[in-house]
Amino acid sequence: MKLRKLMSGVLAASMVIGMTCMPASAEEAEKLTVWCWDPAFNIFAMEQAAEIYKQDHPDFELEIVETAWDDIQVAVTTAAAAGDYSTMPDIFLMQDNAFQKNVINYPDLFTDLTDSGIDFSQFAPAKAAYSTVDGKNFGVPFDNGTAIACYRTDILEQAGLTVDDFTDVTWSQFKENAQKVLDETGVPLLSCVAGDVDTLMLMFQSAGGSLFDEEGNPAITDNEIVRNVVETYADLVKSGILIEVNNWDEYVQTLNAGTVAGTINGCWIMASIQVAEDQSGKWAVTNIPALDGIDTATNYSNNGGSSWAVTTNCANPELAADFLGATFAGSVEFYENILSCGALATYLPAGDSDAYAEPSEFFGGDTVFSKLTDFAGKTPSNNTGVYYYEARDAIAVAKTNIVGGADVDSELQNAQDTVLFAMGM
Repeated sequence: MKLRKLMSGVLAASMVIGMTCMPASAEEAEKLTVWCWDPAFNIFAMEQAAEIYKQDHPDFELEIVETAWDDIQVAVTTAAAAGDYSTMPDIFLMQDNAFQKNVINYPDLFTDLTDSGIDFSQFAPAKAAYSTVDGKNFGVPFDNGTAIACYRTDILEQAGLTVDDFTDVTWSQFKENAQKVLDETGVPLLSCVAGDVDTLMLMFQSAGGSLFDEEGNPAITDNEIVRNVVETYADLVKSGILIEVNNWDEYVQTLNAGTVAGTINGCWIMASIQVAEDQSGKWAVTNIPALDGIDTATNYSNNGGSSWAVTTNCANPELAADFLGATFAGSVEFYENILSCGALATYLPAGDSDAYAEPSEFFGGDTVFSKLTDFAGKTPSNNTGVYYYEARDAIAVAKTNIVGGADVDSELQNAQDTVLFAMGM
């Protein structure tokens, strides 16, 4: 889900640290402190988890400190630089794409949860992989960023098509059908924010691609998946099937105003789509196109999401692991309770619950929640590593230039050189 910055600046982070995160005393053995952001989503979920856990642990207390992601990252790096993790809470939320980077850089901060009793096999493998380093689990998966394709069925019908024509297809098949929609209705099928790289990374992960080799070196040049993705994206823009807009608000407006007939993004985009209540029943959800000519290509991917970490400053790591294991990693009831805030599980057993089987009127009566859980279980893993964000930024520049007509080989080489420079190589 798109993050909203709820606090700002190092000063705000240091104030929160100083006031709330002293190590627990013996009298507070049944109390945990959690940092996370977004009252309507992550904080709401933590509150629901506490209520579930209290059913069997009436003395349990949970203190939730509203802390923006940027401030959590600052607090982590500040504590690491000082060599003092006593300022950290018991549990905090971390963006999935940053998890491996932080564990590798600051291994003394993270509690190894591999043998904690939590059954990580109950989560979608790609989701659990984000917080796994050297075969050890350092995070408990939370929200579902599974990629979906959403289409306006009424606009597809004008071109003589249905959502089935866009299900289990390759990008070349998608383009052929999308061109029919554009020719018949004048409506492009997709929109993206210019300069943003989420769509490319989503396409990349659908084939299990990585921007780094097994030794952690950048692998952007001579990478058939990278080339396939950037060329496919540039072709969609050139054809008019995909339009680029200036910012996030304009992107959402293209969906709500019917400027485009669909979108491909993380499943959290469903909340923004449903703002247009007059379009209820006119949208459908299916899987994404697969890359052509790639042996590892699938119709499934991910965009976004986060996981919970237990710090080594936690005075009672057994309690923290038991709390997370009994709720985020063990309670279908919990995941049913948080559906109301749009939080979808990557905890696979939740997909079989009655709540997840409820049809969505907005999305044509489809059982979208169970569908998304199924998609999550089929999503390939990808290797993020320490320099993932530097590589993303480099690919974003290359994509912009390639769309503008630059040579693909030169731009991919520039991207590789940029990452090598960032790595000091």
